[in-house]
Amino acid sequence: MALPVLYPLRAVDTAAVHYVRCPRGRRRITIDHRPLAGVTPAMLVHWFTHLDGTMRYGDQTVDRYHAWHPVDHIRWELARPAPGGGAGEGARFHMVEAFGARPEFTVDEVARVEKLDETGIRLVLRIAGIPVFQLEHTWSAGADGAHYVTVMDLGVRSWLLSPINRMLQRRFCDEKARAWVRHNVEEVGQLEYLLPTLHPSGEPEPTARRERGHRAPDGEHREAEPVH
Repeated sequence: MALPVLYPLRAVDTAAVHYVRCPRGRRRITIDHRPLAGVTPAMLVHWFTHLDGTMRYGDQTVDRYHAWHPVDHIRWELARPAPGGGAGEGARFHMVEAFGARPEFTVDEVARVEKLDETGIRLVLRIAGIPVFQLEHTWSAGADGAHYVTVMDLGVRSWLLSPINRMLQRRFCDEKARAWVRHNVEEVGQLEYLLPTLHPSGEPEPTARRERGHRAPDGEHREAEPVH
């Protein structure tokens, strides 16, 4: 079941969004978010390395992933821990979500964490060793809070494998891409409210960890506005 929305969801026009068509059918979407007040790079690293934890959300304790987007997020699990354990570089994240709470815009993917440090996180999906999807969040400290930029790259670079890009275009159509942009702007904006409640001093705190593979509540979403 979807959670109540306790904090305002940012509108897409709060961010600078750029869509780029690349050679051989590749696509890139860049989202430059409004700064996250009260958020530091250390808090963001702690968030991504502890997504299997829980937190207080209103009058209940919920999975952090579900609180991150109370409507669209369905399930997160650590499909494979990092070589040194936990959700660091080399781990694999399994993510299930539905953009705009629309079943036809559901994604269920496992991506490898190829970077995670105080400058950002990069998630990559490969087929036969070839990157076909890359999602990178970069962040830095600023006077108004954390500066946060999201870049999605979809498609392969090789001309021999370019037919894959046509298949990806069908699976991730323009309408779904716009729904993802809205989803991303909303979830990143929620961090401005969630992280300071976890770390009121501005420093990461230890958190209880759930067993690997624990599921966030799933089921029906509340009705969301259509994405145009």
